[in-house]
Amino acid sequence: MPKNGTTFRATLGRARFTQTEQLGRIERATLLVLIGVMASVDVISWVRSADGAAMSPNQILGIITTFVFGLYACWPWVATLGLGAAVTASLFIQGGAGLILAGALAAFMVLRLGSVQLLSVYATGLLITIVVASSHVTPKSVSPSDIGGYLLIAAIAGILGFALRMGYERSHLLADQLAEQEAHEREAIAAERQWIAGELHDSIAHQLTVISLHTQLLDDEQMRDTSQEAIRSASRKALSDLRYIIRLAEDAPTGIEVPSGDLGEAIEEACAEFRGAGHATVVEGDPRDEGISRGVEIVLARVVRESATNIIKYSAPGEVRFVIDVQPTAVTMTITSPIVHGSAPRVSSSTGTGINRMAERVLGVSGEFSAGPVGDQWQVKTYLPLGESTTSREATRTAS
Repeated sequence: MPKNGTTFRATLGRARFTQTEQLGRIERATLLVLIGVMASVDVISWVRSADGAAMSPNQILGIITTFVFGLYACWPWVATLGLGAAVTASLFIQGGAGLILAGALAAFMVLRLGSVQLLSVYATGLLITIVVASSHVTPKSVSPSDIGGYLLIAAIAGILGFALRMGYERSHLLADQLAEQEAHEREAIAAERQWIAGELHDSIAHQLTVISLHTQLLDDEQMRDTSQEAIRSASRKALSDLRYIIRLAEDAPTGIEVPSGDLGEAIEEACAEFRGAGHATVVEGDPRDEGISRGVEIVLARVVRESATNIIKYSAPGEVRFVIDVQPTAVTMTITSPIVHGSAPRVSSSTGTGINRMAERVLGVSGEFSAGPVGDQWQVKTYLPLGESTTSREATRTAS
């Protein structure tokens, strides 16, 4: 939330008299109740003191002025102009100051509701009324002391109206800030959930795929020992990743970052898993080439791990090949594996989001991505430009 000074300036900015406002529901109800009470008092006073006589012009204008005040509930302009007409009429009909006091009190409503135009019209009308009342144009003039009193009353009423306007706008400002803060919190929660889901998919889903594959190979005596070791290793990695993700999802100390991944380690780990599943592996190019920036390496490691999950699930027996081509301005990595024709995948479970997540990561750092059949091979091709922008953007995405 902003500090008091900032909040005051923001409130003052919202309270500028750029347009005529309307009273709130509670304010409108309060005004109408007061108008009703005042009108009732005027009528009762006339009934008790009339003794059968007709209303005097003073009483008629008093009741009219009371009802004109009620128009501020919906039509501030009409109320101000009507009040000005009633006050002007009182100067000549009554022959005295009449309803100047009512006009002075109207400053409260004008400052609470009015625009610059309405405020200008009101101030001009009030000053003209006072000048006329203090001259000899009317049957009875107003003394300078009375004029000063009316102006003081108008000033006090205007200050109170402006203060109420400020308070009303401040409450609106705080409500807007609260709604904005709640929206940010909802977005943060949604982003955190999406991050957790992504991390679970990228790390734990891969290990569970390996476990599922080797569980089916336990009946093979030649593969049993290898499969048991692969299951133990994948289980340890899954538990370790799960504990790490849970720790990060909690209030982790400042400085803890999401594991960014190492391309060389990712390829070595994938090759070991492929060999355990019966695939031959070939790596062309150096995944530890110093020309590969850290940001590019992070993305490529993610692509390798997700591709490994898909290959273990869907690939036919045969060779899996990694080709890494490092150029001065870009890195291209191509992963090929045999396509299964006419048979179900070895691991049937799938979230269906792997290719989309790989594409999002690559395209998010201005790279190019493709995945699909090329002849009898399934090819995943990633092109990433080398530069500071790729490094900084992926570091930001990973840390967040």
